[in-house]
Amino acid sequence: MIIGEEKKGTKSHYSVKGAGATIGLGTDNVVSIPVDKCGRMMVDVLEKEIQASKARGHVPFFVNCTAGSTVIGAFDPIHPIADICQRHGLWLHVDAAWGGGCLLSKKHRHLLDGIERSDSVTWNPHKLMGTHLQCSTIHLKEDGLLLSCNQMCAEYLFQQDKHYDVSFDTGDKVPQCGRHNDIFKLWLMWRAKGTVGFERLIDHLFDMSNYLVQKIKERPDMFYLLLEPELVNVCFWYIPKRLRGKPHNKEKEQELGVVTAQLKARMMNTGTLMITYQPIWDKPNFFRNIVSNSGVRREDIDFLVEELDRLGHDL
Repeated sequence: MIIGEEKKGTKSHYSVKGAGATIGLGTDNVVSIPVDKCGRMMVDVLEKEIQASKARGHVPFFVNCTAGSTVIGAFDPIHPIADICQRHGLWLHVDAAWGGGCLLSKKHRHLLDGIERSDSVTWNPHKLMGTHLQCSTIHLKEDGLLLSCNQMCAEYLFQQDKHYDVSFDTGDKVPQCGRHNDIFKLWLMWRAKGTVGFERLIDHLFDMSNYLVQKIKERPDMFYLLLEPELVNVCFWYIPKRLRGKPHNKEKEQELGVVTAQLKARMMNTGTLMITYQPIWDKPNFFRNIVSNSGVRREDIDFLVEELDRLGHDL
């Protein structure tokens, strides 16, 4: 049984449920734990659900903890979740595919406090760190575990009497044998940038996202910030002229959701902007701006704000 955490399919990555299907457990055995208003796993509910599962005769064994959720960039509290896993003997996995790059910044690595207590971590340098697609990594605390679980000892490939260290033959560590050597991209980029260079990159992305938040707050008539971002995910509504000055309520949010989709269509037709949108929980469509490019500057953010109003003021 896998314990994931999500709310209406919007918190944990959808691959968590996919993993349940792939390994034969079935998606019914992927138990969703609700999140708070900031998108973080509710630890008290996790504890209760584990106890309830055991009482039903089930065997929970895996907790998926998200470090940087896809939509809002939320970080689950790793330490208290790790305490629960330790108490119940459960495997703790941290999905740091999106937020893992924060570890390279002294200013922002606190977001992943406790990650060292996990049994495994996924981390995608092709996301926050800007490595070319694709570059996905998995890290395990127990040395040699992947090999002991997956090794098939195909003699025509993995001869043990080669003239070099056979531990370099990574193909027998995972189910997929023939594949690109994705890690070379990260190694080469790290050699070029260095750890300091990556730290500057991460800090710059946060600075630019914070600048966008500042611009949004300067125009409360034109924009509505859904929540204070933890990562570089800035989630907001654009408010056209006809809705400005009206009280913010559920009816207005529904109208803003319609406006969001219409404004995205105008973006695509003009080709000047490309910002993704989606609903979450009880919130209709809203924009989610991600700054993940080292070339973004303040003038680009200024243009984004001005162009949104130019394209959408009459919607």
